[in-house]
Amino acid sequence: MNALNQIASALGSSGDWPNIDLAQRLSDAGDRDGIAEIAGGLRSDKATASDCIKVLYETGYRDPALIAGYADVFLNLLRSKNNRLVWGAMIALGCIAGLNPKPVYAKLDTVLAAYETGSVITRDSAVSVLAALCGADAAYEKRVMPVLVRHFRACRAKEIPQHFERVSVCLREDNHKPITDSIRSRLKELSASQQARVIKAMKKLGI
Repeated sequence: MNALNQIASALGSSGDWPNIDLAQRLSDAGDRDGIAEIAGGLRSDKATASDCIKVLYETGYRDPALIAGYADVFLNLLRSKNNRLVWGAMIALGCIAGLNPKPVYAKLDTVLAAYETGSVITRDSAVSVLAALCGADAAYEKRVMPVLVRHFRACRAKEIPQHFERVSVCLREDNHKPITDSIRSRLKELSASQQARVIKAMKKLGI
């Protein structure tokens, strides 16, 4: 498969469907050579790079193991001046941080810098990255959990339900209280439907 010939810009398409379709085919085939070709396209022109990051994180949704070896590539993109690459890379990291946490944790400062200055999508996905790191290693949790607690104290109220759902993957009976206490202290800021969503997530965790 000549993967780069099948991305949207190569086909003259202004939509993302060719990239999504390509990600599905790469995932179905377990095509690591095709993934490597797409990863190489991140160093190309802006349109190609934008298509390639889309293919990579869409592949990550379907089969994160196929892109798990590219953690350092995604981490380096967090410093890009191209915002599309930054938030796309953070989405990809959210897919793989649980599978390949060591290089992600090694560059936690890079992740946090992008979280602090990035777009809404970047911050949303950074929460998933941090949650995955928390769940991967007790030493990681010790450093990352306070960051998540501060996040829930300061984030926009409307983000709380979705972000709590993202973080729930790393919460247990012995570690949830700082986060759930922070969220409960802000329930009055949420709409009725948002409160219901949070309460439902807490019940699902049994907390």
